[in-house]
Amino acid sequence: MSDFYYSLMYAVIPITACIIDTVYGDPRSNFHPVVLIGNLISYIENKLYPKKPALPKDLMLRGLLTVCLVLLTVGLITSFFVYLGHKGGILLYFSLSALILYVTITPRALARDGMEIYHLLRDGDLVKVRARLSWIVGRDTDNLSEADIVRGTVETIAENTTDGIISPLFYFMLFGPVGAALYRAGNTMDSMLGYKDDRYLYFGRIAARLDDILNYIPARITFLLFAASAYILRLDWKNAVAITRRDARKHPSPNGGYAEAPMAGALNVRLGGYNYYHGVAEFREYMGDPKVELKAFHIKKSIIMMYLATAIFVIFESIVIFFTW
Repeated sequence: MSDFYYSLMYAVIPITACIIDTVYGDPRSNFHPVVLIGNLISYIENKLYPKKPALPKDLMLRGLLTVCLVLLTVGLITSFFVYLGHKGGILLYFSLSALILYVTITPRALARDGMEIYHLLRDGDLVKVRARLSWIVGRDTDNLSEADIVRGTVETIAENTTDGIISPLFYFMLFGPVGAALYRAGNTMDSMLGYKDDRYLYFGRIAARLDDILNYIPARITFLLFAASAYILRLDWKNAVAITRRDARKHPSPNGGYAEAPMAGALNVRLGGYNYYHGVAEFREYMGDPKVELKAFHIKKSIIMMYLATAIFVIFESIVIFFTW
């Protein structure tokens, strides 16, 4: 094969991964690689978390060791498969790389979750929709109104466009399949260890900070992608930009606002507000202005924006890979 065909094969890996995701989605299986990464995190945590009360410094060191061991294990396993791909030729490398990238991205899973909630809302079954929302958010859902259910769903779709799509694609572009897998491991550690409760305040701090660092650039790329998507879809792209400039830094996460704020601005809705966790109220700064009341159709619009943002970035990434790999 010529260099042109090698470059072309590399370039279509992200497209192929997205096609596989579109066809098969994110299967709910105990053998899914992300589930296995979660099991690895739990195993190492159980081994390293002290059985007796410990000083914050000791907890942070143990948390750092947990992060290092998880990244090392995932990196070595992924590198082994990439090595096999290189030894087996371009077709095997292409196939393994596409499969590795596929298991790190979640566009169809986001769309599936959002549309299930959308249809339950259209059916008027608030009891079922509250229970379904609890699968994808950490807040209490038992007494949420329709507007709050929509808000929680749209916030999840917006923020997970960064975590579940743009970030793994970004690190694949920079570092190949190993980069995408290591990002997914880091993000999974944050979702499992990055809490500010008594157990994880110090033990999970390194994992949380790592996730903040990893998502810093991709979150800002997501903002640009949402603004571009709003323009193409004839939504309020100017407001998406203005609201991001005004509100994004108010978000408790250094990155979350750069996904939620442009989504809120494009849809002319307001995200954020009061959430309840185990009955305790927490206020999250508002993103956007309530020009329009949140309704079920906003979930569909957010999913369309997510898919379009993904398509734009995948096309851009494939072009970059073609000319640089």
